Amino acid sequence: MNSQCPDIRPSSIPPRESGRNHRPVIVGEVLFDVFDDGTRVLGGAPFNVAWHLKGFGLEPLFLTRIGDDDDGRRVARAMRDWDMDRRGLQVDTEAATGVVHVHDRDGEPSYDIIPDRAYDRLNAESAFESLGTTDGLLLYHGTLAARSEPSKSTIRHLRQRAGLPIFVDVNLRDPWWNREDVSTLIADATWIKLNEDELGRLVPQISATDDTGGSEPTTTAAELRSAIGARQVIVTRGERGALVEADEGVEQARPKLTERVVDTVGAGDAFSAVWILGLAHRWPPATTLDRALAFAARICSIRGATSTDRSLYRAMVATWNRQAYDHPPTG
Repeated sequence: MNSQCPDIRPSSIPPRESGRNHRPVIVGEVLFDVFDDGTRVLGGAPFNVAWHLKGFGLEPLFLTRIGDDDDGRRVARAMRDWDMDRRGLQVDTEAATGVVHVHDRDGEPSYDIIPDRAYDRLNAESAFESLGTTDGLLLYHGTLAARSEPSKSTIRHLRQRAGLPIFVDVNLRDPWWNREDVSTLIADATWIKLNEDELGRLVPQISATDDTGGSEPTTTAAELRSAIGARQVIVTRGERGALVEADEGVEQARPKLTERVVDTVGAGDAFSAVWILGLAHRWPPATTLDRALAFAARICSIRGATSTDRSLYRAMVATWNRQAYDHPPTG
């Protein structure tokens, strides 16, 4: 077996040296993406990440809040049918389940995120109680759920009390963010993932260029990582792939092409899920980059950000395992 690209099974996670559980703890919004044609698809970056992690065989604990309404019941049923742990699912009797209207703008999605939804009211004590004795791998959260004071306070509370390394997935959705809040959220993060545009908005100075004359964000990613003290800054770059800046250096990869792009909603969340999967399995960054880009491309070929087709995950795992055997490490 390739020792750097270990075989993975869609139903289990290899034990760590300690033999402990190491479940990813995912915090934040669940909502319905409503497309221009009326299609409604379950979404929300943290929900998408938790869904994919379950599809790949991990056991994420997802902490969120839904409304006492039909949409909320659809969320609960979907999680049940996907065999997801629902201990962290809070129900709000006043606020409705989250909704985002997704519009196509020249092949790129734009989002109308409806305010004051159930996920904006995530309760800190209930969330912490849901953790129980869970031995978490990491605490993942984005920046959208922190648009409201209750959920922002809950995220802060969990970060302080859970004692887990933090993975922050930056999602700058106007008008639901400001520089001060995002700076606070990424402080003390172990991993920061964002796209190239978001990196430029947070750290405007980009000093390196590539051979095409375009901006290369490696210097900016290094500046951000140094300022935060993060272990890794992961930058997605659309058609130009992705990179990771870390102590060990910079790794870059080009995207995997897909013959049919239905929409790009959730591609970044698919990438994040595989990055967490790579952390759980201790894949080298170059391996994780390739696999995260491949899965993100696969998600672009379906409608919305998630799929109930378990064969999608089995096929990805089979491809990765085959690649690991066909291309053993050199040196």
